[in-house]
Amino acid sequence: MLSGKEVKMKLDKLQKKIFIVLLLLCLITPAGILLPVFFNAGDAWGEWSAQTVKDLIGYVPQGLAKYSDVWEAPLPDYTINSQDTSVVHQSGYYFVSGLIGATVTYVVMFLISRLIVRRGK
Repeated sequence: MLSGKEVKMKLDKLQKKIFIVLLLLCLITPAGILLPVFFNAGDAWGEWSAQTVKDLIGYVPQGLAKYSDVWEAPLPDYTINSQDTSVVHQSGYYFVSGLIGATVTYVVMFLISRLIVRRGK
């Protein structure tokens, strides 16, 4: 069985690895806005509205129709200004949105891991 100090060291190493992965993911987030523009693909793959799905496949799946209005994103379309069509600005908004999401994810993961370590003592 591991001692409390060893568990804390392993947890710290894991947190650092997760932080690095999240940081790398933040750095590549503009690809989600740049690739569809580059390939003239419209929306990013899988980020379609119910209407877009209907246009693509001819109908809206029942689950999507039922739950599509349940959650409203804090930053719809990853932007603060939906009227701004500049790819550079949209990439910046996309990056900031990813950074906010990663920060929230990291903080929640950090708090949960600290809770687990405290309960393990």
